Amino acid sequence: MSNITVERRGNVAVVILDAPEVLNALSGDMVTELSASVDEVLAGDARALLLTGAGRAFCAGANLQGRDESPDDGKKKPAATTGSVLETHYYPLLNKLRHMDIPLVTAVNGVAAGVGMSFAIMGDLVVAARSAYFLQAFAKIGLVPDGGATWLIPRLVGSKRAYELMALGEKLSSEKAVAMGMVNRVFPDESLREDGVAYAKEVADRSPLSLSHTKAAVSFGQTHTLDETISKEAELQAICIDSEDAKNAVISFFNKQKPEWKGR
Repeated sequence: MSNITVERRGNVAVVILDAPEVLNALSGDMVTELSASVDEVLAGDARALLLTGAGRAFCAGANLQGRDESPDDGKKKPAATTGSVLETHYYPLLNKLRHMDIPLVTAVNGVAAGVGMSFAIMGDLVVAARSAYFLQAFAKIGLVPDGGATWLIPRLVGSKRAYELMALGEKLSSEKAVAMGMVNRVFPDESLREDGVAYAKEVADRSPLSLSHTKAAVSFGQTHTLDETISKEAELQAICIDSEDAKNAVISFFNKQKPEWKGR
């Protein structure tokens, strides 16, 4: 991997966008590497995944300078069109992140712009540096927000605020993002990585079955009725109640011990 770094911090896998010279702007190759890194994490035993950026940015959006080498004449040619790259690279990865079983925590350092903002707020939990900011500047260059932004942002902040962010293209500070419900916690710039890992570890120490099924229930509830969601909760609760983890947790509670989660 030339653009992605993966570290292990206890039961948390830390995946780092590692192209600081371009503010971690995502090229097709970088997205492919990121997807492979996520697959590697999911094949292991990590209980949470923390996604962050190297240097002074989380992700400045798409890398518009990407080019592919032609096998015919060796000359530089434009990479695949933006639309096709979104369909073939970005959207499958965003869907993978959204639907994976373990919690995704994003730690936003610096700017999260364009599709980089989509990756940032795709987190089940989002933490940000005090100086971090979010940006949807598509209207300033005659484009439409992508990366699922028009689905994600309205659900987090409401349709009117979402449209304002997209129409005006103004910077949204981390503090305002917390107030609007887009970010969970703000940490000092100098300790964001460590604070983010500690936060992710606190989450990862909970029951993996509970975390996975709660994530599924919350996602289900966003696109279904209350009655349907209540039924889904009952279905998932039945699985959890009958699990080895839940039974051991009851015993641990009465013995005043910390449960040892098995994930089954």
